[in-house]
Amino acid sequence: MTLTSWDLFDDLRAAQDELARMSRMPGHWAAQFGQQPGTGPALQAWAPALDITERENDYLVEAELPGIRVEDLEIAFQDGLLTIQGERHPVGGTPGEKVHRAERRYGAFRRSISMARHVQADKIEASAHDGVLQILVPKVTEAHAKRIPVRNGQDDRVITGKAASNGA
Repeated sequence: MTLTSWDLFDDLRAAQDELARMSRMPGHWAAQFGQQPGTGPALQAWAPALDITERENDYLVEAELPGIRVEDLEIAFQDGLLTIQGERHPVGGTPGEKVHRAERRYGAFRRSISMARHVQADKIEASAHDGVLQILVPKVTEAHAKRIPVRNGQDDRVITGKAASNGA
């Protein structure tokens, strides 16, 4: 007899991930119940899949953007929000062509990601290669606490603020 452990929270996280995936592709899972005319995947809103990785000195954001030209991308960082937006255009068909299946999605997209406030916004870099956009977001070097020495009160340089001058 083999015993296996079960973690309720693993199952809950898996269910939450599945619901999030389904909400990003609302018509995709519903297509099993019959597709309505004019509601195919190519006509629905879409957003690229993202991976965000934290490393020692920076964050790396990677987005899948096959078929999107660099000229059609815009990346902005404001108030702790990294925004990636752009548009994927359908490939031009020739007159007389008949499309038998269109599953790829086209059109404008926008993804916004809340980032930590301790990033160097002026040093963010982006590059695209093989359909993957990479955005490197450097962290601010951690500020070290400043040690403040305490002087002996009998020195000539005694602090004389309003609270100290009341003759206490």
